[in-house]
Amino acid sequence: MITCYSSDKSNAKPIHIILQSKLDSWLENQDQRIKNWVSTNKFKAKSSQFCVILNSEGMVDQVLVGATDENDGWVLGGLPANLPEGDYYVEHNPLSPEASAHSLFAWGAGSYQFTKYTEKPEYKTRLVCPDSASQQAIINRLESVYLVRDLINMPTEDLGPEDLSNVVAKVAKEFGAKLTQTVGDKLLSTYPSVHMVGKGSSRAPRVLDLRWGRKNQFTVTVVGKGVCFDSGGLDLKPASGMLDMKKDMGGAANALGLARQIMAANLPVNLRLLIPAVENSVSGDSYRPGDIIRSRSGKTIEVLNTDAEGRLILCDVLSDASDEKPNLLVDFATLTGAARVAVGTDISALFTRDDKLAYAVKEHAEQTYDPVWQLPLYKPYRSLLDSPIADIANCVIKSPYGGATTAALFLSEFVDEEINWIHFDIMASNTSTMPGRPLGGEAMGMHAMFSYIKSLCI
Repeated sequence: MITCYSSDKSNAKPIHIILQSKLDSWLENQDQRIKNWVSTNKFKAKSSQFCVILNSEGMVDQVLVGATDENDGWVLGGLPANLPEGDYYVEHNPLSPEASAHSLFAWGAGSYQFTKYTEKPEYKTRLVCPDSASQQAIINRLESVYLVRDLINMPTEDLGPEDLSNVVAKVAKEFGAKLTQTVGDKLLSTYPSVHMVGKGSSRAPRVLDLRWGRKNQFTVTVVGKGVCFDSGGLDLKPASGMLDMKKDMGGAANALGLARQIMAANLPVNLRLLIPAVENSVSGDSYRPGDIIRSRSGKTIEVLNTDAEGRLILCDVLSDASDEKPNLLVDFATLTGAARVAVGTDISALFTRDDKLAYAVKEHAEQTYDPVWQLPLYKPYRSLLDSPIADIANCVIKSPYGGATTAALFLSEFVDEEINWIHFDIMASNTSTMPGRPLGGEAMGMHAMFSYIKSLCI
């Protein structure tokens, strides 16, 4: 239960958001005690920098927090982990309406802690929300964010394919959705590529298929890569490359988070969620470089590298989703390191055939402080995936360039060209702690897509 908000202002302490450019003019109206205290603490009103001002009894009197400009929506995100226990409210707020709204969410996002395996004390700070309606909307959003972060942070020992299916089943039950599963050898006839990747593990692979909403409404299908651990298979990763591979199901976590948000908001859509859940393990049953897979679509795939497994499990479910011709198809995947080289770890790489669709999603990304950047589906690179013995190869081994684009081009082979399709290649984690974004699992692309889908329903 999320308890980082309050409706009672009576005992709350004020927070003053100070624009960096306005600090001097703000200080001119303060008494000498505050001026001296601000100077002693070297408070310069830099983004998210804060200063706790005490009263004569040594108790919190007020809090100053800096902002780069009026669009600095993360300013409150670092406070829950650092302020003394108690309730707070924002008294002086020079932020834009969009940034002000996001700053309330940032407080809750910064209140997140993953404490399943530790005994760290919980944060005991709460923020007074201006009204109950906005508070509930923020909590609904945060519940999906916390779910995404928890799943990505969970070690594979406790989150294999079956464990992930149990979480999806719990969400389905919460919102009255229908969940079906295809497990183990039953995948051979329906999702052969998923079976091929997952059969090397003692934990059976599966495809999770959740449906919710009415059939006559706008159809949205969300797909998420669910590789619960990626050893690289027989093309084994080095030890350093495996350290964070519990997060290789980050696409599935974000897809589930988006589906949960849609259901929690009761959006008038016909929703389908597809998650292929596997472990890419090493055993006598592991698939091999040089193997040929006949995918669900009928296209044959030559395996050139078993560490390019995410696209193999996605191609089958994308074919399935494409057959139903949804109005919107979106997939999330921690697919390539090349995308991180291109846009870094904080930005989601976006691919789509429709530039207008990309522009619309980018607008919603800016509104929700969920940065995305469009990379090209450059068709001439498709020839790099040619195989002399199959319809397509699963990766490019002759060139180190354009890896995110060639991976996206591979997926595009399994999506009907008439479908509005968006592919997100995401990091799904924060590599360092930032205000409102603690180290570890993160929702990326999810906020932008929910805002965009919600706009289609108005």
